[in-house]
Amino acid sequence: MAVNNPYAAYQNSKIMTASPAELILMLYDGAIKFSNIAVAAIEKNDIEKAHNNIIKTERIILEFRASLDMKYPVSKDFDVVYEYLIRRLHEANIKKDAEIMEEILKHLRTMRDTWKEVMRLNATGQTQVS
Repeated sequence: MAVNNPYAAYQNSKIMTASPAELILMLYDGAIKFSNIAVAAIEKNDIEKAHNNIIKTERIILEFRASLDMKYPVSKDFDVVYEYLIRRLHEANIKKDAEIMEEILKHLRTMRDTWKEVMRLNATGQTQVS
């Protein structure tokens, strides 16, 4: 007999009813969360936990990269950024370097905050960032 998990059901419902823009925001939040966990694990010398969470962050970035529509010029710019983040994640994972992870976090937070602003502007019908 399966045990119902209300939190899991809520999370699943949240994902299934999210717009594409909200899903991207959730992915950015997930990448930030996993990166923060990796930093804490590195600081505690928990190599396995650090590795697993860096890999989770990498998978999210790879998903972003795979979803780019290259017919738009801005996609090429994002691809360069995502490629850089993947390289830095590999380096951070090999070295278990919290400083590199902090750099990655800075980029992820900036990208997430920019995405939130795009969502806000889109919701209010504005087309330009002032």
